[in-house]
Amino acid sequence: LASVLLPVAECGLFQGSSGSEDEARPSTAAAAAAQKREERLRKFRELHMKRNEARKLNHQEVVEEDKRLKLPPNWEAKKARLEWELKVEEKKKECAARGEDYERVKLLEISAEDAERWERKKKRKNPDLGFSDYAAAQLRQYQRLTRQIKPDLEQYERLKEQYGEALYPTSDSLLHGTHVPSKEGVDRMVADLEKQIEKREKYSRRRPYNDDADIDYINERNAKFNKKAERFYGKYTAEIKQNLERGTAV
Repeated sequence: LASVLLPVAECGLFQGSSGSEDEARPSTAAAAAAQKREERLRKFRELHMKRNEARKLNHQEVVEEDKRLKLPPNWEAKKARLEWELKVEEKKKECAARGEDYERVKLLEISAEDAERWERKKKRKNPDLGFSDYAAAQLRQYQRLTRQIKPDLEQYERLKEQYGEALYPTSDSLLHGTHVPSKEGVDRMVADLEKQIEKREKYSRRRPYNDDADIDYINERNAKFNKKAERFYGKYTAEIKQNLERGTAV
C-alpha cells in the first residue's frame, strides 16, 4: 500500500509546483515588458532633449553668423588690433605704477631668436611699393639720395664753433648770402647730378604702342581684336594683304 501511495503523492506534488510556475511566468513577462517600455521612454526623452539642445545651438549659431555677416570685412583685424592696444596700455600703466620704463621692459621680454628673426624680416622687406603718384616717387627719390650722403663731421664741428647758434636758422634768420659752399661740396654735388643724369639716360620706359607701326584700328578695343586676328590667321592672309598693298589682287 505504501509503495502504491508514494507515486500518487509524488504526482500530486509535481502538479502543484507546475501550477505555481505558470502563475509566476505572466508576472515576470509583464515586469520585463514594463522595464523595456520604461527604457524606451527614457531613450525617447533623451533624444527629445538632445533635439531641443541642437535646435537651440543651431539658432544661436545662425544669430552669430548673421552678426558676423553684418560686420565690416576687416572687423577681425580691427578687433585684434584693439585688443593688442588695450594690452599695451595696461602694460604701460603697470610699468608706470612700478616706476619702470615700458620700452626697456618690452625689450627684456623679447628673446634673442625673435629679435634676430625680426631683423631678418626687416632686411628682406622691400620698402619700394611701386608707383602710386609723383609726390610719393619724389619722396622716395629724396630719401634714397639723403641716405647716400656722407656728412663731414669735422667740417660740421668747425662751422658750429664759427657760427654758434646762427648755424641753426629760425624763421627770423636771413639765409641769403650767409653761406658759401666749399669747393669739395660743389664737386660732390656735381658728381652726384652727373650720376643721376647717366642713370636716367640708361632708363628705358616700355611703351605700349609702336610709333612706327601701321595704324589699322580705330580704338583700343579694335587694336586688340586686330592683334588676335593677326596671331591666329596672319600666316594664312599674309599673301592676300601683300597683293592688296601692291594692287595686284584679283
